[in-house]
Amino acid sequence: MTVFSNPVRRSVVIGCGSALPARCVTNDELSRTVDTSDDWIVQRTGIRQRYLADAGETTSVLGARAARAALDAAGLTADDIDLIICATSTPDHTFPSTATEIQAALGMRGGFAFDVQAVCAGFVYAVTTADKFLSTGSARRALVIGAETFSRILDWEDRTTCVLFGDGAGAIVLEAQDGAGTSADRGVLTASLRSDGRHRDKLYVDGGPGSTGTTGHLRMTGKEVFRFAVGSVTDVIDEAFRASGTTADDLAWFVPHQANRRIIEASADKLGIAREKVVLTVDRHGNTSAASIPLALDVACKDGRIRAGDLVMIEAIGGGFTWGAALIRW
Repeated sequence: MTVFSNPVRRSVVIGCGSALPARCVTNDELSRTVDTSDDWIVQRTGIRQRYLADAGETTSVLGARAARAALDAAGLTADDIDLIICATSTPDHTFPSTATEIQAALGMRGGFAFDVQAVCAGFVYAVTTADKFLSTGSARRALVIGAETFSRILDWEDRTTCVLFGDGAGAIVLEAQDGAGTSADRGVLTASLRSDGRHRDKLYVDGGPGSTGTTGHLRMTGKEVFRFAVGSVTDVIDEAFRASGTTADDLAWFVPHQANRRIIEASADKLGIAREKVVLTVDRHGNTSAASIPLALDVACKDGRIRAGDLVMIEAIGGGFTWGAALIRW
């Protein structure tokens, strides 16, 4: 058991929540408008359905719903929050930030709010950032949200990408609490982040206000993303284990970004993480980018899998490439 300097202020998860659009779209329904099939999608990705937002279900609307659910689970109100960080690549507007729009929707007048943009790794980046504020005493409680409406940036004539993604939001409430200074403490134990901008052309959006003046559409080289996701991101996971003095055997649950079942299972096998410890929700949500991990966390908390004291690892890779992992004692 690794002993840290005593005492250590930890960022402890005290509530989680999620929100999905009203419309659920199955593979069979999608195959009526896109040249694809349920068998093709399930075999290659494990996805069976996804939720697609309507015009009124914006990223901030979904994010605020998830935030309210997390606050309710924590027994708190917006007035108890000092900080909101929203991870998103599909903001309602170029500015202001989606986080400030959620802040307004919650009726929160104090504190501060901002967005983090690291695509599918955004929630891990946001948790890591919030932990820095809480562990240094700059804030006491934070709402960390992953919210996306990726259906807005999909090319619905590109069957290799449009079948993969869905919309949704998830949130957790983090509270600063003093720990004993060991890896048995509740809260964020350690986190590790990386990026490598040389891989921009493998997963990107072909537009933006500073280049084309348009929103653009998502473009992806699937084989290259798969190869990198399985082969090159173990460094952050190994670093998290070393920093906390833990191993894959100590994990209760592995909650990775929900992009593709084949990627998730191949990564777990490579890391020596038993498949029965992997939380999988890609079949019901599709790839919801920065929202996928908090959506999966909420599912696993509500069905009783994740319990107090469990050691949970979250991990993701996103466009850029960006990637990261964090170990959290629930």
